[in-house]
Parts: sequence; structure tokens; C-alpha cells
Amino acid sequence: MILKTKLFGHTYEFKSIREVMAKANEEKSGDKLAGIAAETAEERVAAKVVLSHLSLNDIRNCPAVPYEEDEVTRIIQDAVNETIFNEFKHMTVAEFREWLLSERTTGDMIARASRGITSEIVAAVCKLMSNLDLIYAAKKIRVVKHCNTTMGLPGTFSSRLQPNHTTDDPKGIMASVMEGLSLGCGDALIGVNPVDDSGESVARILKTLDEFKQKWEIPTQICVLAHVSTQMEAMEKYNAPIDVMFQSLAGTQKGNEAFGLNGKMLQEGHDMMLTHGTSVGPNVMYFETGQGAELSSEAHNDWDQVTLEARCYGLAKHYDPFMLNTVVGFIGPEYLYDSKQVTRAGLEDHFMGKLTGISMGVDVCYTNHMKADQNDIENLATLLVAAGCNYIMGVPQGDDCMLMYQCGSYHDPASLREIFGLRPIKEFECWLEKMGITEDGKLTPRAGDASIFMSR
Repeated sequence: MILKTKLFGHTYEFKSIREVMAKANEEKSGDKLAGIAAETAEERVAAKVVLSHLSLNDIRNCPAVPYEEDEVTRIIQDAVNETIFNEFKHMTVAEFREWLLSERTTGDMIARASRGITSEIVAAVCKLMSNLDLIYAAKKIRVVKHCNTTMGLPGTFSSRLQPNHTTDDPKGIMASVMEGLSLGCGDALIGVNPVDDSGESVARILKTLDEFKQKWEIPTQICVLAHVSTQMEAMEKYNAPIDVMFQSLAGTQKGNEAFGLNGKMLQEGHDMMLTHGTSVGPNVMYFETGQGAELSSEAHNDWDQVTLEARCYGLAKHYDPFMLNTVVGFIGPEYLYDSKQVTRAGLEDHFMGKLTGISMGVDVCYTNHMKADQNDIENLATLLVAAGCNYIMGVPQGDDCMLMYQCGSYHDPASLREIFGLRPIKEFECWLEKMGITEDGKLTPRAGDASIFMSR
């Protein structure tokens, strides 16, 4: 298949939809590393022109990995509502973009359409959108999920409290938990990334978190971000309390195999949570993703990182998660070189996740060898709240001492809520008011004083 267009007095030819999709992508260092990026800005524009004229049916018929070879493709394709797809399949990608951005197209209409499209279609339309387009379209879409509490309701903005510790010391973890809660953080989740990924250690952390949560009657969810198999072991062997089960995802079967993962294992974890988990549900899974994961494991099949990221959301949707966040700048400058690329990726991922029907959050973060700083991260966080993001991350002083990367701080969610007139999840806000941490939606002078948890 030869796809071509004449632009700037030059005829540009592309050998496949895969090549068009890669070269239509906004500049990403990961695509350059893979050798699939547009060589010039002009070639990028030409690829966007060609992509804009392809139909949604064309895109669906060109999955990133063939159906027969990849379970992620099968999960995505088998989930398509054919009646809805038939209503849209003759639209061009450009026409679908215009439909999404139309003032007459509502969030409910988009949510219905999402049941009839594939992840490759989601990625294709994303590539034709400006940053403002991504914000405007994502803002329309509301995804509401329930675990112990309900996330994504109008007027709310949440945060995940990440109290990591370099040695999994329970006292160190709990010191961070108390600090975060005292600043209004943690209504989406209190989730620890463990150093020791053993069932016994994971169970010990979970029991410590659960005991504290029960003692102070905190309306939230707890999780330890170990491998799904480790969490199942912690539940079965050590009777660990788990509100949501975590797993990192890739957009190809080969990429997930690099994580020691397959769809059957995810289904087993999901089913175990419904029978043995400690939350109300029905949404009991938590996933993390990030552009570039498939390239880092040589599992990208020569496709661009935006398309593969969209496929992560198509896979996640099958398990109806409570939450998902893209750890947008965590992998490093090999995949997202600087703050401009990180900002673009964060807005892309958030839009693509919501268009897929996922309760999306973003870990607005960067590694220390990336061309970015804390101001860049705060800029992205602000743009994401404007786009209707369900939650962001919070770590002490924006510096994760265990994962060694820079992130949002415990202070950021309260500031962003005040700027945009938003509140935490209702039950959590009532708890904050009872503790004297907030009043009328704002932090009180008592906020930030973790000693309030030493009173009993």
C-alpha cells in the first residue's frame, strides 16, 4: 500500500498505515530512537494530511499487531460494539476529530462512541489534535467509578498519596501517610511502591495501611504496587487486605510478557478481588502505563509509542478499573526528551484514556536527567485539571526518595482545587473537615500538622 500527498511542492509517500501513524505523531525522542519518526516537520505535516483522509475502517483493519498473534489485539477487537462501529466506520479521521470537538457532541455521545472504536482509532484522532483540542475534548468526557468511594463525579478532583520508603520501613511509610493526609491528599488512593516485592513484605505493608485506615475511619482505598501474582499470594497466603489490585501494563502481548504478565493472570487477579478483596467495588483494579514501555522491551512491532499507549487503555478497559494513571515522564529522556514532549504526552494520554472510557489520572513527573523542572510539572498538572483529569499523584516535597524521580507534592492538589473551585471526594472531604484539616473547601491552619494522628 502506497499512501501519498503533495505538500510544499514535494510528493510524500508512505508505505503503510503504520508508517503514516508513526510519522504523524508529534515529536517524541522514543520514536526517533526506534527509527520510525518523521525526519522533518514538513514530513510530519504530510503524514497528518494522509492520516486525516483515512477512514476509521481503514484504521481498524490495521491493528498494531495482527489479531492472530497478539492477545491485546484480540481483547480490543472483540470488545468493539459492531452496531456502533458501523455508524462511524465511514468517517475519516479528520471528520471524527471534528465530531469530537463539535459543541453539539456531548460527553454522553462520546462515551457511547467509545464502545465502537479500537485503540488505534483513538490514537489516530489524537495525532490530529492540538494541545488545546486534547484539553477541550477530554473535558467533555466524564468517567465515574466506585471502589470504597466514588471517583470522577462533577466538581471533584482527587489525589493518590504515594508514601514510598527506601527500605519499606512501616514507620517511615506511615510518617509520609500522615503528612499527606494532613494536607488533604489521598482520597483516590494510598498506594505504596514496595522495595521488597515478596508476598510477606507486601502483606505487612497492606496490614499496616489497613490498620491505620480503620483506626481513623478514613474513606479511601489502599494498595501496594507489587506484581499481580505477588498480591494474589499476599491475599491467599498471608490474608492481606487489598482494596484495589495493581499492575503495570504494556500495549502488546510481548510487552506484557516482559512484565511477566498475560490476560489470564489479570483475569484471575480481578476475579479474586471480587471474592476476597476488602473494598465494596465493583471497580477493583488499578493500572499504570507510560509511553515507551514497549520500545524499552523491544516489543513495539515498529509502531509509535502513542498508538501503543492507547492499546494499554484498550486492554485495561476489559477489566473495568477503578483508576489508571500514566506515569508520563518516568521512563526518561530516551522516550520523552524534555518538558515539551512530557506535556504533550500527558495531555495525549489523558485524552486517549478518557476516550477509551478509563478513569484517568496522571503522574506528572520527570527523571533528573530529563530537560524539565518542577515548574514544567506544575504547568502540566494545571492543564490536566483544566482537562478534567480525575486525579494526580502526591509525594513528600515532590521528591520520591525510593523511585528517585520528581513528582507532584502533597501541597499541589489543595492548591489546584482552590484555583479551579473543586473538592475532594465527598466522603473524604467530610472526614477532612471532621479532622479539622479543611473548612469550606480550604486548608485550615491545622493542615500540615501530622501530629494530629498522634492523639490516640
